[in-house]
Amino acid sequence: MSNENGKLQQLFEMTKEIEQVKDVDVLLEKILSVARKLANAEAGSLYVTEGKCLKFSHTQNETLPRQLAPGKKLIYNTFTIPINHYSISGYVASTGEMLNISDVYQLSSEVPYHFDPSFDQKSQYRSQSMLTIPLKNNQSKVIGVMQLINARSDGGSVIPFSQDDIPLIRIFASNAAMAIERAQMTRALLLRMISMAELRDPEETGPHVNRVGAYSSEIYEAWARKKGFEQEVIENHKDILRMAAMLHDVGKVGISDKILRKPGRLSEDEYNTMKQHVVMGANLFMNPQSEFDEIACQIALNHHERWDGSGYPGHVDPITGKPLPGYEDETGKARGKRGEEIPLFGRVVAIADVYDALSNKRAYKNAWKEEDVIHELQKGAGKHFDPDMVEALLSSLDMLRSIAQRYAG
Repeated sequence: MSNENGKLQQLFEMTKEIEQVKDVDVLLEKILSVARKLANAEAGSLYVTEGKCLKFSHTQNETLPRQLAPGKKLIYNTFTIPINHYSISGYVASTGEMLNISDVYQLSSEVPYHFDPSFDQKSQYRSQSMLTIPLKNNQSKVIGVMQLINARSDGGSVIPFSQDDIPLIRIFASNAAMAIERAQMTRALLLRMISMAELRDPEETGPHVNRVGAYSSEIYEAWARKKGFEQEVIENHKDILRMAAMLHDVGKVGISDKILRKPGRLSEDEYNTMKQHVVMGANLFMNPQSEFDEIACQIALNHHERWDGSGYPGHVDPITGKPLPGYEDETGKARGKRGEEIPLFGRVVAIADVYDALSNKRAYKNAWKEEDVIHELQKGAGKHFDPDMVEALLSSLDMLRSIAQRYAG
């Protein structure tokens, strides 16, 4: 096979990889890693268009993680920059033109754009070659910008990005833009579903469900890596979990306003009615057509179970909510699921949901200090939560803080 045919085959396989990803956050991370592989780039960043600005959404760097402890990820702050001719990414977004720069520290004084060295200075990194590509949809509208940094030779030296690779990267960028639009539509659809619950329950907001989804994805990844899961399995489950976890409380649409909006403590009867939201949510995903439906059903039904068996709804028929034969307790109610009887993704979302609830202000409480949240989770290990999930969450705190900033509100 010629080198050109080999590159085309690589492009085909990489495009297939991103087409299989559905969640927009997971997709952006995947697009960046695939593009870097295609161009043999050491680092890169992705920006998504929001109005007249670009939102810095994802970054990767092969060099900087070597300075971190094993298993730790590169933490970054989300920020926006204006779409204008001043910055490199802003220029590419405003003109729709690709820029291939051999050395960002040697820009001609005649170009309108500038390179901001502040990240390099803070991280002691040296950016040099940079390929900045507009991500255009079918209407040629720029929906984002991809920036690849420091192309590497076979020997590991930093070199300019090859002009021979540009046509393939353009094709990949076009396919990536279409995949991003599809994923953004899926995210918007999920948020519309959630907005129905938000109309009923003011605590069930877009930022809350986005945080719970993102937390769940990170906690699961930390847990799965420690268990030795293969990367392909982790990535597939992260993609589905990120979306499905957002719908954990969607069953609240079936609970009356009188209960959802009651300012004080619920009576026993009201609380028992409130508990039915898990069955109502699971019912939305019965007769599954996909793995997403199966996982969304699993999460909706099981995210209030407790490791020690004191949670709800317990061993019930997910359609009727009635106890399964042989699983009744002495009062005739369904016995709570214990330990690993609780499905995996129910255990993940259980701790992600409580972590977010404690960390943020609610109508009935102020936000807790992080040290108090951590103490409460540690106290709940082996009682409320799977101890391994508590450990996975604590090992991911830097990422969880970053997510909280990204989805503040």
